[in-house]
Amino acid sequence: MTLASDVSDGLLFGVYPGGITGDDAGGLAGGPPDDPERIVEALRSLQCGERPFLVRGYVGFTDPDDLRVHVQAPERVERYAGEGRALDLVVQYQSRGGDVAGYVAFLQDLVRRHGRSAATVQVAEEPNVAGNPTLDGYYPGVRQAVVEGVIAAKDEARRQGFGHLKIGFNTTPLFGPGGGFVAALVEAGGQPFLDALDYVGLDFFPDVFMPVPADRLHDAVTGLLRLHRAERLTPAGIDPAVPLHVTENGWPTGPERTPERQARVVETVVRAIDGCRDEVNIVGYTHFALRDADSSQPGLFHRFGLMSDDYTPKPAFAVYQKLIAELGR
Repeated sequence: MTLASDVSDGLLFGVYPGGITGDDAGGLAGGPPDDPERIVEALRSLQCGERPFLVRGYVGFTDPDDLRVHVQAPERVERYAGEGRALDLVVQYQSRGGDVAGYVAFLQDLVRRHGRSAATVQVAEEPNVAGNPTLDGYYPGVRQAVVEGVIAAKDEARRQGFGHLKIGFNTTPLFGPGGGFVAALVEAGGQPFLDALDYVGLDFFPDVFMPVPADRLHDAVTGLLRLHRAERLTPAGIDPAVPLHVTENGWPTGPERTPERQARVVETVVRAIDGCRDEVNIVGYTHFALRDADSSQPGLFHRFGLMSDDYTPKPAFAVYQKLIAELGR
């Protein structure tokens, strides 16, 4: 399974299957523990057979003396690979001491251990976002970590003979003073960085943190994707042949946020992405998340799931399943 620049075969779909979600205050929203058997059952159902499918997992690098317990989300994500499913590993950089060399070594070890069962390795998570310790932009040296990490991870994949393994990084939408983030990475990394880069990821959540009228959602999605490619990636020196992957997208249920509305948003967003995938060179879409962190809580970050925390499907689950069958590879 690969991320390729040829998008004619349809979108490569995926999902984050864990029950832990980061919040906007630097903490984690959690609830009932993951049920691996239920997760596998749900993944098989979404796949509609053994079609290619990504399983997204997060693992983090912290300093040896950091007393935080860094949660792997989900735990032992490698157990969900197989039957057409491949890992989409997100390797977070969370070094308070700015230990870029340690992070690079950590990345290389993960490539060696999991590269055979992974399709993608994402270097850092939302490194452009500062001010939130859940996200990697909070930590010193993050830009250097992305640049050196992409180069080192690709070199290690080549040494191991993992020609299928794609290396990339991601951001959130880039506006205002942060609009030059990708350009700064390219300037720092130069041609070695560009030569190692297989894809660029984008986390975006339209109509979640800033409301978008339902009749404008489709155009808002396509407009943002076109802008991201034409005004953020291409001017920065990212070749249009380097594909874009929507690495996180979702819409939470909750008070005044109905499951029916969630289903409509999922369908609108995915169809908008599919409609401009050739123009923007989008190869994949990963939904965040399979299940709620805690369905008993009203907050935004507890209820992003296509299913409740006991794995009862919401209407959006069947909609996503239908979209995968219709638009997937």
